[in-house]
Amino acid sequence: MEKIKVAIFFGGRSAEHEISLLSAVNVIKTISKAKYEIIPIGIDKKGIFYVYNLKKEFILNPDDPKKICLAKGGESVTFGFGRSREMVGLVNRKLKVKIGVAFPILHGSNGEDGTIQGLFKTADIPFVGAGVLGSAICMDKDIAKKLLLATGLAVADSITFGIWNRREIDFEKISKKLGLPFFVKPCNAGSSVGVSKVKNKKSFDRLVRLAFEYDNKILFEKEIIGKEIECSVLGNEQPIASWPGRVSPKREFYSYEAKYLDDDGAVFEIPAKLPRSIVNKIKQTAIKAYRTLGCEGMARVDGFLTEDNVFIINEINTIPGFTAISMYPKLWSESGLNYTNLLDELIQLAIKRWQRDDKIKTFYN
Repeated sequence: MEKIKVAIFFGGRSAEHEISLLSAVNVIKTISKAKYEIIPIGIDKKGIFYVYNLKKEFILNPDDPKKICLAKGGESVTFGFGRSREMVGLVNRKLKVKIGVAFPILHGSNGEDGTIQGLFKTADIPFVGAGVLGSAICMDKDIAKKLLLATGLAVADSITFGIWNRREIDFEKISKKLGLPFFVKPCNAGSSVGVSKVKNKKSFDRLVRLAFEYDNKILFEKEIIGKEIECSVLGNEQPIASWPGRVSPKREFYSYEAKYLDDDGAVFEIPAKLPRSIVNKIKQTAIKAYRTLGCEGMARVDGFLTEDNVFIINEINTIPGFTAISMYPKLWSESGLNYTNLLDELIQLAIKRWQRDDKIKTFYN
């Protein structure tokens, strides 16, 4: 039986470029080589796609989050649109790389926001994870919150501003509505990039400027006191949820540094020690949120469990981390699905969705 050619996409024009590389290292190391032929495709910080030889070094310093980077030596490629399912050489015009399934490990902007998903669809390549709309919605915290609220799900109170009304941002009005401290976040960024806790007026302007460095739209969000809970979801039409896990940051919040650079940045409780009734409630809420925002394939639903056992959704990550310490694969492993089998299931879900969607008419007869 011929192996399925799985192209792993990593890197990208994103503030989470290095985290993507860390995740890709683990995915490529763990995926079944007996079932799949792996094609590494790295995207540099300028957005250029390179196909690499799996037998040669393509990610340097893979064990150091501060020094990890793409290696040189890849062949620059672009998409061959139509039904060829190919990447074609930009310099070497004879180069053609056939792809069976695309597996994007691209965290943050230009990878998790629907942009590359649109390219995959245009190139008719089956791909792992949420589609264009689900990816875009989940990436935008403001839009995601509004849709979750409309479905009756609990989210933290927030106020959104963009570059169009930036001058109307007023510390006194925001702190009166949300209380102190509160958070300021870029609407379209992940891994807590650009996120800060505002404690007083003195730091306010500086932290607002920081958030605007990563997006043209930001939100101010009420601090929620509770247990930080994460739940992995898997599936297309009939998604299932893992046993939830608990994250206890040792810093003020689960920052980028705590997630990836500090080995002692947080304490993980996998699975979370919660009553069965509460576990079931969290799983049901996670699946409802997943469906509400149009997710397919995979997502990690993050939130806070308050003292009165209300699960308040914080955000949904459509391409969660796959590093050695990432919660998404760890939660599934605890739920009975090991890392290798999880990757296999994600690839099969991508193929099944493509087969389903390929039956939809694209012309009027």
